[in-house]
Amino acid sequence: MATSVIGVRHERPARFLASTNGKKIVMAVTGVILFAFVIGHMLGNLQVYEGPEKINAYGRFLKSIPELLWGVRVTLLIAVALHIWATIGLALRNNSARPKGYARKTNTVSSYASRTMYWSGPLLFCFIVYHLLHFTAGLVHPGSDFVEGDVYHNMVSSFQVWYVSAWYIFSMILLGLHVGHGASSFLQSLGFNHPRHTPVIKRAAAIFAVLLIAGFISIPVSVLTGLIK
Repeated sequence: MATSVIGVRHERPARFLASTNGKKIVMAVTGVILFAFVIGHMLGNLQVYEGPEKINAYGRFLKSIPELLWGVRVTLLIAVALHIWATIGLALRNNSARPKGYARKTNTVSSYASRTMYWSGPLLFCFIVYHLLHFTAGLVHPGSDFVEGDVYHNMVSSFQVWYVSAWYIFSMILLGLHVGHGASSFLQSLGFNHPRHTPVIKRAAAIFAVLLIAGFISIPVSVLTGLIK
């Protein structure tokens, strides 16, 4: 009896994670974690407008607490891995549900952001890898040498290269679309849906997406136009 009870306990979580609802909940929860990080990351980056001392002090502060820094990194790594796993699982399940596809596909209700969620995700993953090599490891740094600890120099010298700024701006637009749609749909994934509140949530998510995009891309645009030197 004890063995069968233990087996059932282990089987239930496995069944839940294998289900469509389980994957949607994993995607929603990990999306919230990544959502919170993106907000914090943007607010940290915007300190570049206060000058080199401010943002360099911010960088030194983060590195002065390695437990916090690596704790956040490990959490993000796990969240990204689970988010990708759930996304791929749901995509495969959707494709298997309609293997022949549509003779004529029309998108009357879905938004552009929702229709691009599956391919914007892989592009954002590529951007994250490049971003880590660029600003964290300093292994890829067009424009000038990477200076350890000089966040201001590394940001400004990189964004003075037009194609670096263009790639960053494009990726941040994708991020805004991805996060905006995810923020509007994660409550529905968790089972919370109301005809009165859902439209309000969707509008709030759209406004947030615009602010997120504007906040991130304002930095390379300010560097290219000479506002930040």
